[in-house]
Amino acid sequence: MQRPEGSRHAEHWAIDPRVTLLNHGSFGATPRAVMAEADRYRLMVEREPVGFFVEQLEPLLDGARGTMAAFVGCDADDFAFVSNASAGVSTVVRSLRLAPGDELLTTGHEYNACNNALRHAAERAGAKVVSVRFPFPATSAAEMAQAVLAGITPRTKLLLLSHITSPSATVTPAAEIIRRAQERGVDVLLDSAHGPGSVELNLRALAPAYATGNFHKWLCAPKGSAFLFVRRDRQAGMQPLTISHGMNSPRTDRPRFRLEFDFGGTLDPSPWLATPAALRLLPTLVPEGTWAGVMRANHALAQQGAAIVGKVLGTRPPLPPMLCASMSLVPIPAHEPALDARLRARPTRYADALQDRLLAEYGIQVPILRMPPQPGETLETDRYVRLSAQLYNTPEQYAFLAEALVEELERERREG
Repeated sequence: MQRPEGSRHAEHWAIDPRVTLLNHGSFGATPRAVMAEADRYRLMVEREPVGFFVEQLEPLLDGARGTMAAFVGCDADDFAFVSNASAGVSTVVRSLRLAPGDELLTTGHEYNACNNALRHAAERAGAKVVSVRFPFPATSAAEMAQAVLAGITPRTKLLLLSHITSPSATVTPAAEIIRRAQERGVDVLLDSAHGPGSVELNLRALAPAYATGNFHKWLCAPKGSAFLFVRRDRQAGMQPLTISHGMNSPRTDRPRFRLEFDFGGTLDPSPWLATPAALRLLPTLVPEGTWAGVMRANHALAQQGAAIVGKVLGTRPPLPPMLCASMSLVPIPAHEPALDARLRARPTRYADALQDRLLAEYGIQVPILRMPPQPGETLETDRYVRLSAQLYNTPEQYAFLAEALVEELERERREG
């Protein structure tokens, strides 16, 4: 099997040519030009560190914040840079004033780190985390909305909602769920970790109480760039994870939200400042010259990749295209139960030993995952390969993966 090359756009990224990266969704990949922009800001810091942090950082941050707030559709005074979406979720949850008996609502397909943030806060306050079954495979937006909203009770204080679920790559009907939950007096924290650059994001229209999302994933910004949105009427009780000078700043020329979130002590601000460079770059790589064009191209390639792999494996993608964005799932043919149990027990660096084999033997980096246990279940079920599609990928790379999967599945049957 000969490894296929990436697309003609692959030269913009520094991806190891020995690796076929079909897992952009986990950590993203930053183009060379964007890394160079981050390096430029790091050099500015080191040439005169004191002057940079005292005089230059604030106006530079204002510029980057204004650009990125416009991109996600919110006012710059309601936007703060954070290091990642998990930090955004933890910031909101730790700022809540919870009482014994309060409920924090989530779903069976929410990201584990974010669920842990809910559990940590609930345990400290004597509150409770309620997880509802996420319909998978979902057949419609209405089905998902009904399942999530059914978990709301008079004790629900917050709903944590994934914009795009991490394990099942499902685009949820965020607008409808947010509207209907908040009509019932329940604040929504939109976990849009996979949102920016993958689906349209307009926070003015969605109007959640809170939202957070990563720029390092589909936007291809440097690692450490994400945002937190807090609606104006919820900012009074919101505090950053690191309490710093802003808490008692005497300044009156800037909103308190900016003063507390903009400077948490010495850090490398280059990922935030270089994010607008990523925003500008990717649209130049598609004919339309827009982010809508980037998202359409990646969605189409994700669907094409799923069709290629599914045809070879003899399985059908579980989700309709309208419920997908830049990722897709393909079921892996099941083994008989005894063999599957032995495969589960194999040591692995990743979620599944099959993923280890694909990387070691073929240089393919792609996640092999099982659906997490839903409420009432004890075991993860079924195996899937989750495909990501970014502008550096090609249909030939998915065909290469399909061939490798066939070989490795046969090896599992033979050696299992």
